[in-house]
Parts: sequence; C-alpha cells; structure tokens
Amino acid sequence: MRTSYSAIQTYLQCPQRYEFQEMQKIRVPKSREAIFGTLIHSTLHFMFKQDPLFPTLEEVIAYFREHWPDLETFNKDAAHDALKQPWAEEDEKAYFEQGVKMLKRFYEKNVPWNFHIVDLESRFELALTDEKTGETHVAAGIIDRIDKLDDGTYEIIDYKTGKRMPSQDSLDQDLQLSLYSLGLQKRWPHLKPEDIKLSLYFLRHEEKLSTVAHQDTAEKIKKHILKTIADIQERTKAGKEFEPIPSALCNWCGYRPMCPAWRHLYKKETSPLLAADGADAAIEKYFELKKAEKQLAVEVKILQDQIKAYMDQEHLTRIFGKDGTISKKLIQRYAYDLEKIKELLLPFNKWEAILKADETKLKKILKELPEHIRNAIMETRRVAREYTALSVSTKPIEKPQENATVPDNF
Repeated sequence: MRTSYSAIQTYLQCPQRYEFQEMQKIRVPKSREAIFGTLIHSTLHFMFKQDPLFPTLEEVIAYFREHWPDLETFNKDAAHDALKQPWAEEDEKAYFEQGVKMLKRFYEKNVPWNFHIVDLESRFELALTDEKTGETHVAAGIIDRIDKLDDGTYEIIDYKTGKRMPSQDSLDQDLQLSLYSLGLQKRWPHLKPEDIKLSLYFLRHEEKLSTVAHQDTAEKIKKHILKTIADIQERTKAGKEFEPIPSALCNWCGYRPMCPAWRHLYKKETSPLLAADGADAAIEKYFELKKAEKQLAVEVKILQDQIKAYMDQEHLTRIFGKDGTISKKLIQRYAYDLEKIKELLLPFNKWEAILKADETKLKKILKELPEHIRNAIMETRRVAREYTALSVSTKPIEKPQENATVPDNF
C-alpha cells in the first residue's frame, strides 16, 4: 500500500473523508483556507529558490498578488459548482491582506541569503515492512524546506498558516516531522536522528517551534503508521463502513454535501420515499419530544426539591398520593482505604481481582499523557460490542448556500 502523512492524518481525523479522498479519488474544490495556504507555500518557495539572486520583498509580494485567485472568476465557477462556495469580497480582502502581512514579517526576519538551503519541496519515499504480514508499504511525502546549519547538522522546516500552535510535548511526538526525519535519513543514511532538527514555522504568529529526532520516536512512528495501514486494510477487507467523525474540521471539508453526517442538510426537497415513510414528521416529532423531555426533567427536579423539603419539615419518610407512594431513602456511597485493603487481600490472592481497568477513569487521564503514550494506549483497543444510538444537539447549524446541493450520484 502506498500512503502519505496527509492520508494517514485524514484517516485518523475522519475515515469517511479518507474513503472519499484516497479510495474513491473524488476531487472537490479547495476551501479558501487551503487556497490561501497553498499560495503562501508557493510564494515562500519562490522566495528561496532564486539563489544566488534572491527576490526583493517587493518581488515576493508581487508574486503573491499575481497568483492570487481572481474573485470574479472564482465566484462565476462557484455558481455552476455545488461543492464550491462563493467568496465574499470582504473575506477575500481579509485573506489577501493577512497574506501580505505574513510575508512581510517573514521576509524581514528571514532574509533568504542568510540561509544555506539544501532543498525545497523535497520528495521522499520510505519503505515500511510489517513484520506480522511481511508486506512492505511505502510512505511518501514532500518536505517544504531543508537547511544545512553552521554546525553541520540539518534542519527540516514545515510552514504552517493556521492559528493553532501545539505544545512542545506534541511537537516532540509529531507524526509528520518524524516521518520527514526518516525520509531524510533514507536519502542520507550517514545521518543520525540527533543530526536532524525538526521545525514547524507558524507564519501567523512569527514563531518557529523545534525539536530533535530520536531513534525511539522513529520506531514508534513506524509502528503507528503500520498499525493505521493495517486498520485500513482490515476495514476494507471486512467490508466495514468508513464512518464519518463530525468535528470542527467539517467546516472546511469539501465533502460535506455527500457525507452521510451532513448530506441531509443539503437536501432541498425530501424524497418521496422519505415522505411516504413519515421520516420528516418523525424527525420533527423527535425533536419536539426531546425538548419536552428536557423541560420535564427541569420541572421534575423542582417538584422533587419541594417534596423533599416538605418531608424533612414533617419528618416523613413516605407520603401518599392518589396514584401511588413516594419514599425517601438515604443513599450512601463509600470510599475505601485501598492501601489497607491491599494488605488484607494479598494473602488470599484477591487483590488483583479488584484492579480491573476503569474506562471512564482512563479517558480522563488520557488527556494528561504524552501523545506517544496516548497512541500506544489507543492501539490496544478492541471492539467489545457494536450498537447504534441516537443523540440530539439543539445547537443551530448554518444552512448551506443556495447553490449547494447533493451531487446526483450520491
């Protein structure tokens, strides 16, 4: 199997997007964020590739301006493409001005002739062999920039245009950078992991975060990639669905109109079959009852408090109504001194019996653990049982643009 960092990351974020993008090869228009990020990367490539006659700041900005998408043409295309969202003039202006600001600040702090650039947009392929199956997979990628530093070591730099900056711990375990490090070592086998500096440059914040590659991290990354590939192959072989995982990332996903988690929002007319089955009425009735259920829960709580206060005042443990009896009972929950209990149970070989994993507690502490430990724990998961359930959110969802509909083949 041939894959890449972006494909692996896509699968981990949303298996359904992975199926659309990597398996079905469905192409959708880029989001404005993707268009913006791609042009920023292209402009920085232009800035550093002109060695020894590097462009001036004015020439860099001119390149960015010349390659900026034409708003009129873009929106004309969007009018005939259900998956392409039009770009408002004020949004287009904000993105353009932000890009110019980013490039100016970056150029001032990183004049190109101050660096020894080894390669730009460097492609690599890395063979990974699964010891369990004997199958060899290929992980490919493109490194934005490779510099040679004064001390003879090398620095891998990847540009980021987003807002979020990771913690140092997350950076130390970063899948993308670790994969890039392995790719560089494959190209130059004499390099040791500690000879490679790994950096993410956040242009929005003018911050470069760095870490150093480690051999143990590289091995963990290989296992993590192979485990993910095995999951994909197992899911495909078993004919299991690549289910969507709704998240904030959906706001920038071009597959929304065809995704089972969003497609219903884009249906302008309910199909005759659904109407005949009463699905529309069932949906509305379901929300109506859930709202009533929530309101009833509030009212029940108020009545419970009133009844408890009355029973306490009259020193009653039971009261009676025409429809039945209400009883008041003291419920106690106990906490145990586990150290003392351990001493009592060990002689009887019963101590291990009470040390069963508590999944609720595990989920709480997962957030506090380093990323590589979290990944290792997640890899131990096995499906115990499967069932479907409904959940309800009353958070409003913005309606799609008028021209956004579900493609005919979905």
